[in-house]
Amino acid sequence: MSDTQTSPQDRAAADRRGQGRDQDTVGPSFVGGHPVLDFVNTEAWRLDGTRRAERVTEGFSGWLDWAARAGLFGADEAAKLRAAADAAVGGATERELAALRALRDCLGALLDALTQGQEPPGAAWEALRKALLRAREAADLPPSLPLRWEPRGERTADLRHALALRAEELLGGPELSRVRRCAGPGCGWFFLDRTRGGTRRWCSSGDCGNRDRARRHYARTRQAAS
Repeated sequence: MSDTQTSPQDRAAADRRGQGRDQDTVGPSFVGGHPVLDFVNTEAWRLDGTRRAERVTEGFSGWLDWAARAGLFGADEAAKLRAAADAAVGGATERELAALRALRDCLGALLDALTQGQEPPGAAWEALRKALLRAREAADLPPSLPLRWEPRGERTADLRHALALRAEELLGGPELSRVRRCAGPGCGWFFLDRTRGGTRRWCSSGDCGNRDRARRHYARTRQAAS
């Protein structure tokens, strides 16, 4: 029996039975297969307004830790960014946090449209265009091929610029066709489907996949008891 044939109460009960480790635990999860997808996935339960939650909660320092784990910067660049954040005054890091979340919302909207076969929202497209222009202005272009913009990793904004440039690579590269959105109700996380037959449905088989199995089992049990 599918989710459309069960009540919200039944789905919630089944979800509690099938809770996985990724969406409902504190801290970031790296299930996307690409830093940009993992960036968008730092908001848990993107499509469920009653459960939506931040996964990076330690301010800008937490974002720097996340960036290091995501492989966006090496140790030297990460140290420079941390020093820049420590030296920031006048609410600069708070403004940068807001700008990071705005970029995340923009990319989430574009990826939602991509994975659901819809046209990109105009506002999100324009926001990405501006983000890319700012990122390129603040980046280096080393004299080597293939061409690759490299953020300097010296200012707090360089984390955002690095994400924008990686988004350009993803959205204009060969792996774009592999981007999927998790089929779990309310999840909204993205991942690269690298399975041979392109059959991956879940952000994690132990999370939303487990919830789906629990919902199906619960529905069968209810049906057999009725």
